[in-house]
Amino acid sequence: MINIYMEKAMIFKAFCDENRLKILAMLQDGEKCACKILEKMEIGQSTLSHHMKILVDSGVVEARNEGKWTHYSLSKTGTQYARQVLDEITRIKPEVCCKCK
Repeated sequence: MINIYMEKAMIFKAFCDENRLKILAMLQDGEKCACKILEKMEIGQSTLSHHMKILVDSGVVEARNEGKWTHYSLSKTGTQYARQVLDEITRIKPEVCCKCK
């Protein structure tokens, strides 16, 4: 069972690599076959698989198999959740002085 902090950390792990950010930018135009992503990236197939696993595990990207290729797209639910998590962890809470508790 994944705890809530680990789940949130997986989102940020997805965003902390230059290649994964490039892949996310490509997916903004819509679904892409892994073969098309490979054409634009200067990485091998096994490296792409590693990056895509992290992106899919984070929930930000969805995978769909078609024949021998996998097609990837941004997940509407996953991207909304990622924005919500970022908002939650960067929200400044109002100060409460110790006398007011």
